[in-house]
This record gives sequence, C-alpha cells and structure tokens, in this order.
Amino acid sequence: MSRTFYITTPIYYANASPHLGHAYADVIADVCARYHRLKGDDTFFLSGTDEHGAKILRSAEKAGVPVEKFVEERREEFKNLLQRLDASNDGFIYTADKEHHWPGAQKMWEKLMESGDLYKSSYKGLYCIGHEAFVTEKDLVDGKCTDHNQAPEVIEEENYFFRLSKYASRIKSAIESGAFQVLPEVRKNEVLAFLADGVEDISFSRPSKDIGWGIPVPRDPEHTMYVWADALSNYLSALGYGSSDESRMSTMWPANLHVVGKDILRFHAVIWPGMLMAANLPLPKALYVHGMIISGGQKMSKTIGNVINPLSIIDTYGVDAFRYFLMREIPFGGDGDFTLERFQDVYQGNLAHGLGNLVSRVFTMIQKYAPDGIAKPPADILATIPLKRQLRQEVSEKTVELDSETLHRYFHKEIEERYSHAMEVTELTEAIKILFSFFALLDGYIQDYEPYKLIKIDEQKALAVLWNLASHILASVPLLEPFMPSTAQKIKDIFVMHDEKVTIQGGVALFPSFDTVQS
Repeated sequence: MSRTFYITTPIYYANASPHLGHAYADVIADVCARYHRLKGDDTFFLSGTDEHGAKILRSAEKAGVPVEKFVEERREEFKNLLQRLDASNDGFIYTADKEHHWPGAQKMWEKLMESGDLYKSSYKGLYCIGHEAFVTEKDLVDGKCTDHNQAPEVIEEENYFFRLSKYASRIKSAIESGAFQVLPEVRKNEVLAFLADGVEDISFSRPSKDIGWGIPVPRDPEHTMYVWADALSNYLSALGYGSSDESRMSTMWPANLHVVGKDILRFHAVIWPGMLMAANLPLPKALYVHGMIISGGQKMSKTIGNVINPLSIIDTYGVDAFRYFLMREIPFGGDGDFTLERFQDVYQGNLAHGLGNLVSRVFTMIQKYAPDGIAKPPADILATIPLKRQLRQEVSEKTVELDSETLHRYFHKEIEERYSHAMEVTELTEAIKILFSFFALLDGYIQDYEPYKLIKIDEQKALAVLWNLASHILASVPLLEPFMPSTAQKIKDIFVMHDEKVTIQGGVALFPSFDTVQS
C-alpha cells in the first residue's frame, strides 16, 4: 500500500514580485515531491499566495490599481515562477479565493471559538506592517524592525485574541519529543528558546473599518481575520477543509513537511501548532526551515545592485543548472551566497565539464566504436576491468578495487542507500553531493582505461568499459530526476537499455560551454 506525502511551500505574500528566496523554497519542495513520487508515494505538493492584509492594500494603493487586480497580477507571477522552475506542484491556493480558501479559514475560526480560545480585548501595541504582526520592544533595534528597517506603528484597538499561551507547554513537548520536528537543529533550538521566554496571547483580528481587505470574522463583520489566522489555514483549505468534500483531508493531513523561510519560523512553529491543537487537529510531521540567500556577502538590494533575477539565470543557463546550484551550493538549513561569478564557476566545473562532459564522452565513443549498441559483455571480460581508485572522502576513505559486479553492488549499497537516507531527512545538499561524487567516479573510470586508446589494443575490453559507463549513468537517472528532471530525461533519451544491451540515440549537449551560453 502506498504512503501519502503532503508537502507545502509557504503561501507567498503577494505585495511584490517573486525573488530568489521564493524560487529556493519552490525548488526544495519540488525536489522532495519528485523523490516521493518516484518512490511510489501518493504525493500532493502545494504552493500559493497570501493576498490579504494592510501591506498589500497599501502596495495596491501605491501602484494605483484596485487591490483585486494587484493581487491577481502578483499571483500570476508566482504561478509563472513555478512553471519556469519546472515545479510539479499539484495545487495552488490563494487566500482571496472565496470558493476554495475562505470556507476552510472560517471553519478554523469557528473551531477556535468552540474551544473557547478566542476572546475580545482592547490592545495597544507596536504593529509591523512588514510582518503583518504585533511586535515588542525587544524585537526592535534602534526602534526599527531589523527585517524591514522601519519603525512599527502604534495601534490601539479592540481585537479578537487567540489563547496561544494555553498551548505553549504542549507545543514545547511536541517539538522536544520529535512528534513535531523543526529542522535543522539550530531552528529547533531557536523555537524552544522563544517558548521558554514566555508566550503571550496574540491578536487574531483587526477592525474591518481599518482593514477591510481580508476574510470577515464569522458572525462579526466589524472585524477582519488577522492575516496569519487567515493564511495559515491554507494548508487545510487546499485539502478541502470546510468544503462539502473533505475526503482529501482524511488521506493527506497531517502534512509531512512544511517548507518555510526562517523569517516566518515563529508563525509556523508556534502559532500554527497552537491553532491546530485548539481545533483538535494533528500537527504537521515536520517543518523544514531554510536560510536566507545573500549576494556577495550582503543582503540583496536594488540600491547595492546585487539583486539576482531567477528568471534571467534560467533564460541564460537553463532551469536545471539553476536548480542544481540552489540545491548544491546553499547549505542545508543555512544561509547561502549567490553571485553570478560563483554560479558560472559551478556551471562550468560541475555541469559543463562534469556531468555534461561525462555523458558527451561516453555517447561519442559508443557512437564511434559501436553505433549499433553494446550487449552486456561476458562476466570473464567484465572481471578484467575493475575500477581502481582512491574514492573521494565524501564517499569513502578507502582505496578500492571494484570489478563490474562489485561496482554494481557498490552503486546500490553505497550510493543509493546513502542518497536515500539523505533525502528522507531532507539533507538535499548531501544527497546531490553523493550523486555527483559517483559521476566523478565514472569520470575516473574513463581515465583509468582510456577506452579511446584501448579500442586499438583490445576492442572487447574497451566496449566492456563503455557498457559499464553507460549502464551506470542510466542507473543514476532516478537519483538525478528529483533535482534535474529535464537533464534526467535527456540522458534517458540518449542511452537506451533493452535486454541488457545499450544503444544510443541522437545526442544533445546537456550543458553548453560558458562561451557558447554567453554568445
């Protein structure tokens, strides 16, 4: 029986066009979703946009367009980004959708009311428009929000409040026990420290006379649901929660993995589980918290001129090269540095001169020496061409001699198993390192035997070397597919294995050289 796998990106705030950070989260989620589909899991991958709140209303007013048109335009940009990233999302939710989102958000509100965890109270506090949240003095530096570099507004009003404090100890226990995983460890410790510092009840509505752009509070239209109370419910409403058909809820919830940036960690690691507990719903299994992407050691800024446009990179170098860089060069859960210079170095070294060159060399030699294909050589021939190399430290510290059968077992035992373990614990950077270390190993196999020279001395042995290379490149395709789906398909289109015979079809350069790309 297949398992289910439900993964989500954040729903992106639609006050501005998408940027590199959005692309990063999309690719993380897509890699995980593709991996689980290949395993045979019943997979649902959700993305979407958060379209309510004061900041969006102000952005629309500044742009001089109706707010409905403003969010629709941003929504299409985020959908386009997913498409350009070759993302395989199964659903796209947006909070202005009265048919598919509002019923779920309002049902969640009703559940919180039924639990007695919503109450009205007057409140005076500091409201950060950038975060769409009340903040405290300790969150500020020199009176300003460090994330948005602006001073919060002082607001005094009567709101609905959620009894988050009631659930603080239960949330802490769920995180500590691993029932609700927060990854990586540094983010888990950050949340636990926040919980230990004391959790207060939080505002869950704003007066509709001040914020009319949002979901009305059920049975109290003078209040609008606070943007996070509204937005977090998307993970349920996308499954039909609150609708006439909640069948997907019963099979897909709880989510296996929420992918979020560290700037919205507290909302997802504290407020969201509190809401779910109050509504008597299971907690998500895990929260993957990725870091920020900077450029040249600095936060991206139009003023500095270091903003990286993901679509421009894709247009120039191809989507798979872009996906590879994000997964290989941005460390698991940490901040990463993205510069065009570093991207070009990685493209040339790891892709054009690495995987691309490996596939091209093997294709060219088979085309030249065995255009009709190569049948699996006899065992006694394969036994004469072992791989003798010092493996890279990231794979093994031993010097090994791998005959063809041992090489086959090595791939399945050492590479596939370690790769699968890394994928299961969302160590995506480690997984792609393991895979590309194997490509380097195959490249070394060419250096060992130089089949382009061996063919003149021992044709049978040279063809056996090429069969080994092609068959193991093909065996690696399922591991490559989650990260670089179009490249994986191109390799399958180049090499065909049928009845243990490798044949080739029309080849194509996987990664054009840098000079070709720039021309």
